[in-house]
Amino acid sequence: MASLKLPEIVPSPTQDTERLRKAFQGLGTNEKELILVLGHRNAQQRKEIKETYQKLYNESLIDHLQSELSGDFRNAIILWTYDPSERDAKLAKEALKVKRKGIKQLQVLVEIACASSPNHLMAVRQAYCSLFDCSLEEDIIASVSQPLTKLLIGLVSSYRHDKVTVNLEVAKSEAEKLHEAVNNKKLDDDHVVWILCTRNVFQLRETFACYKQLYGHTFEEDIQNCGKGDLASLLNVVVWCIECPERHFAKVVRDSIVGIGTDEDSLNRAIVTRAEIDLSKARFEYANMYKSSIDDDVIGDTSGDYREFLLTLLGKGPKGD
Repeated sequence: MASLKLPEIVPSPTQDTERLRKAFQGLGTNEKELILVLGHRNAQQRKEIKETYQKLYNESLIDHLQSELSGDFRNAIILWTYDPSERDAKLAKEALKVKRKGIKQLQVLVEIACASSPNHLMAVRQAYCSLFDCSLEEDIIASVSQPLTKLLIGLVSSYRHDKVTVNLEVAKSEAEKLHEAVNNKKLDDDHVVWILCTRNVFQLRETFACYKQLYGHTFEEDIQNCGKGDLASLLNVVVWCIECPERHFAKVVRDSIVGIGTDEDSLNRAIVTRAEIDLSKARFEYANMYKSSIDDDVIGDTSGDYREFLLTLLGKGPKGD
């Protein structure tokens, strides 16, 4: 369930564009007006606002936000204003540009491949080619080592059937194949990669359920027993994103704010990319997992317009106007 709140009567793109233009003018930028407008519009509405802004003022809204704002608030609101497929393509590129990539970076690719619809994944791949003049797969091969490459290429190249179809016999058979692979400590086994990269999420959830029924423990637990390497960690992210993506993103938020300092990039990604999908469910999972409110923890770890914007996407406060 999305957390984004829309006004009961949404103004026209021209009205919104004029409000944004006015917010940029004068002494300083009216950040609260930017939040009231952009923080309460869905992806299609934001797209229309950007197109209207370009048409009326012959200027990119993104460029204007970039020049007028600063810091974490600027990064978050620009990320939100991007088209979702373009945004995820840029997130994937940033993750792959890091020289020493760990699970923190590679899980971004898993999120795009496993916690999104098949059509969205296709749109991200197309956007990636358009923006960077190469395919997402090419960049994975060029910058990620085996056996992680094998899994990631399979995930981002897949086009899963998205209907609620489940075959119990197939689930049982593939649970057995997964168990055999982890028993032999062969996490990069072709069967593991093929099953996780091609089956629809409903079939995989049934396979994971069969696994627990057959062996008394979860596939995730057995992966952890195979070791603590990058492949095991990445496979756990795959399982989480397929089985319960809102639980995964609750964990991303938690990990971004615990300890010394805040990982704003991860916090932004989790809240911005899920506000129109399942952020309300992630809030519920967060409360169950950590016995704490995601709103309260964001309030305690952020400040100013940045905090207000994140809370707006979390659905806290009015619907805007």
